[in-house]
Amino acid sequence: MSPRRSDSRERMILSAAALLREYGASATSIDRVLAHSGTPRGSVYHHFPGGRAQLIDEAVALAGDFIAGLIDAATQADDPVAAVDAFFLLWRDRLEESGFRAGCPIVAVAVETNDDAPQLARSAAAVFARWQEALAALLLRHGLSEERSRRLGAFIIAAVEGAVIMCRAEQSTAPIEAAAAEIHDLLRHALRDRPGAEPGPRP
Repeated sequence: MSPRRSDSRERMILSAAALLREYGASATSIDRVLAHSGTPRGSVYHHFPGGRAQLIDEAVALAGDFIAGLIDAATQADDPVAAVDAFFLLWRDRLEESGFRAGCPIVAVAVETNDDAPQLARSAAAVFARWQEALAALLLRHGLSEERSRRLGAFIIAAVEGAVIMCRAEQSTAPIEAAAAEIHDLLRHALRDRPGAEPGPRP
């Protein structure tokens, strides 16, 4: 049985993820994490011998796991369109609850160069890939081809992330609501027209 991770370590990772959402990677300093988490300075190199880069990398992994868990839970639904609708609704609610301050911590890392820690971009890419694969598996299970499922999985993630950025800029949920409506219609058409689907009324 592995030892339980300390409370201060967990608090620092959670604080780093929260700060990434609001301020981006470059502004998520050790000092800011310590102030946000209320942990002593001595905790940093005890728990994170790799320093700030390790802390941010673990925050990215935590945020990625959290969203992946939500996607995995949603994809157990019988209706894949409802599952994707719920994914968009999750992000809309997070934006509203934070007053449009909280974006995606994975994007926060991905858009910065991080020359001193190139592993962060690789970690962000791995998280995006995991989310896409979960969505692609959902669509594949409901009869779309493997290629179409992969493309749509990537497109859904791109649409969500782009809409979140636009919502923060505009201080409005309109972009994510528009993206959700278009993805909803696109998936309905794709699933209706898949091989073996029962024909339905066309608009």
